[in-house]
Amino acid sequence: MHTIAGHLGLVIARTGPESHWSLALNSTSNTPPEPLLRDLSNAGYIGTGDRFEVLHGGRTNQVWQFRSGREIKVLKLYRPADTNPLFDNSPRSEIICLTALDATGLAPRLLNHGSHPLGQWIIYEHITGPEWSRDPAPVARLLARLHAQAPLTGLKGGPSGSAEIRRQTLEILSRVRPNARDRVTAKMPKWDVPPTSHRCLIHGDPVAGNIVLADQSPVLIDWQCPTNGDPAEDLALFLSPAMQKLYRGVPLTLSEEQDFLAAYPNIDIVDRYQHLKAWYHWRMAAYCLWQMEQGDKEYADGFDLECNYLNTCSAPV
Repeated sequence: MHTIAGHLGLVIARTGPESHWSLALNSTSNTPPEPLLRDLSNAGYIGTGDRFEVLHGGRTNQVWQFRSGREIKVLKLYRPADTNPLFDNSPRSEIICLTALDATGLAPRLLNHGSHPLGQWIIYEHITGPEWSRDPAPVARLLARLHAQAPLTGLKGGPSGSAEIRRQTLEILSRVRPNARDRVTAKMPKWDVPPTSHRCLIHGDPVAGNIVLADQSPVLIDWQCPTNGDPAEDLALFLSPAMQKLYRGVPLTLSEEQDFLAAYPNIDIVDRYQHLKAWYHWRMAAYCLWQMEQGDKEYADGFDLECNYLNTCSAPV
């Protein structure tokens, strides 16, 4: 997950007869590693005059924006796979999606990708525009367009139905101290919802920080955790009060949530989301608790929000 909260300037130049690399920096932290820059330049993927700006706010990988001629591009260096129990970090999945979605307007255009001793990397076109922050209706229509895509070969299947969400959530809670775990376990919904009969391509992380408005039309970025899954999952992740608080600073109002669901054209998927809503709030509460125990106190408000929303959910009729 990545948001753009600021940047530092970085210019690449070759100096001296040995053509060593020098990095002209405003800061010595969070800059593209010299060996990676050298190899990308030797392969012709970047130029010696390209200027880099580190994109702050990302919670998973290292990402830089750079200008190459008249084009603005993005370089992403994937960190090694971690143990996040909810959000994958798969460069292979991102490459599959960006390749399949080329020219659809749903995702950036993939330019190059490869492997380096420092990690997997990709270069893709920069989507110019602000992060989404208000009017959820265009996001609903964007997700509906995505969910019209067929499943993609090479992606794993995501959890679907209450039994699979239960197993996933209990696995998250198994990583939490017992006295804290009990706070969430007791809130588990008591009704069952069967798996979906309509699996499709889902983004898997459509939070506000991963939606960029390009000419006022939203585009999804950061495709490292997609699945062939249940479209209700994307609806739940976008509507999650914890994720809205974390990335936008405030959860959606009831009116905004209703506008989003009204703008999503498939009423069967909206109805399915309503039946699974409590399960998704329960899982996100567990995830926030796990993040808090990892030392990320930013998730404390999200935990309280998810629990409060969970308390308002009742069994579907």
